[in-house]
Amino acid sequence: MTDRRTGRALEQEADGTAAVEDAWLRLRDDARARLEAWQAPDAAQERLRAEFLDHLAAHPDAMSKQGPPAHLTGSVVVLDADGTSTLLTHHRRALAWFQLGGHYEAGDASVWHAARREATEESGIDGLTVLPGIVQLDRHELVGDFGACREHLDVRFAAVVPRGARARVSEESLDVRWWPVDDLPEGTRDELRPLVEAGLRALRH
Repeated sequence: MTDRRTGRALEQEADGTAAVEDAWLRLRDDARARLEAWQAPDAAQERLRAEFLDHLAAHPDAMSKQGPPAHLTGSVVVLDADGTSTLLTHHRRALAWFQLGGHYEAGDASVWHAARREATEESGIDGLTVLPGIVQLDRHELVGDFGACREHLDVRFAAVVPRGARARVSEESLDVRWWPVDDLPEGTRDELRPLVEAGLRALRH
């Protein structure tokens, strides 16, 4: 009997990806390409870059919330045009202030498009500009009511909002609020400060 499967189908079956939607594979390929091209700013970020790439290689569904308990997510540090304030969300589940972001969706064209979608949805601001490059990576375990999610490998971007833009609260947040970059909220200040600084560096370049 002649095997009529395409070369791609055979390749997918061989590496265990036959059951994974093409959309997730495209997102994985996009994440992998961006991470391979990214110049990490220091040794700690370089270690995370290598870990993310290893995770993507090991898990064809690493971009999906329905994938492994540890999966990739995307987030955005939103800054005003002057770089003096950052827009944070009071997360409904974590009950703490964080940058905007969340899980990838199968309809996202790329990890950058996902970052823009999340920033727009959670800020309520149309027309914000998401800078093209990754600004930071972060890997953290989850504590609380996050279902099957146990660890997020977060790919982070920076965005700038138009002058005069007004934010509004989404269903995923308890509140959204501008915070001075030199007076971030207690409780998450130490976690947020390196991300805000990375966003500011990207904004200034």
